[in-house]
Amino acid sequence: MSKAGFVSLIGRPNAGKSTLMNSLLGEKIAMVSQKANATRKRSNAIVMREDTQIIFIDTPGLHEKEKILNKFMMDEALKAMGDCDLIVYLAPVTDGLEHYEKFLKLNVKKIKHIIVLSKIDQVSQDKLFKRIASYNQFSDYFEALIPVAIPKKVGHEDLLNTIAKNLPDSPYLFDPEDLTSELVRDIYAGFIREGIFENVSDEVPYESDVIIDSIKETKGLDTIYATIIIEKESQKGILIGKSGETIKRIGKAAREKIERLSTKKAYLNLQVSVKKGWTKDVNFLKEIGYDHAK
Repeated sequence: MSKAGFVSLIGRPNAGKSTLMNSLLGEKIAMVSQKANATRKRSNAIVMREDTQIIFIDTPGLHEKEKILNKFMMDEALKAMGDCDLIVYLAPVTDGLEHYEKFLKLNVKKIKHIIVLSKIDQVSQDKLFKRIASYNQFSDYFEALIPVAIPKKVGHEDLLNTIAKNLPDSPYLFDPEDLTSELVRDIYAGFIREGIFENVSDEVPYESDVIIDSIKETKGLDTIYATIIIEKESQKGILIGKSGETIKRIGKAAREKIERLSTKKAYLNLQVSVKKGWTKDVNFLKEIGYDHAK
């Protein structure tokens, strides 16, 4: 009998959830940023492990803010926690235990979980062992604790094997050849947002979003038309930059990721549109894909 199940990646902002998902998949499909709260919506990656199909769900970080968009992000994470077969909780080794204790309170359905102690390559062995020991008091709550160093793929095999053991017997839920069930336009929008986070500082990345207007595919070329939405007129000049240099860098960074995934050439046309107060406009948020914004 084969196995299959949904595994939600949960943790505080910037814990490394998107990076881990991309690494386990072996392909970049989720945007990654050093800045916190870059991930806004759930996305997934389908990883085959022998006779087990693991559907990883990447989620926004667990955090508390009052903005409508942030509440949507928190709701996304909580829904993913409640709707999965297993939770992988990412805990950076440099963190204290307070984030994990909050997670235990939020896991109201008591979905079984694995702790992944991430970023172990950033501390000494002594600090690593002390942090592992600090979780012993919670040993009745988790199925396993696995240290990982994502860039070096340390702990990946152990993690995948442990996940497979904890998933239910089930036929495959997706075609085993699929990498994700995400729409291509959502992945490409994420790559453009990543380019914004990489090239623009201050509040602009958090007050911007990307809409893919159209994708025209031919045998050797994908032509992508996209609009970057911002909140303030003053942000437009920052985003475009002197002589258009900033938006050119954003487009180049996104195009390279698109071409790597699609394995063909891409032409990316970016426009910038000011939509004042869009992060607080419930109807507009729903219109651009934040379906349960409230």
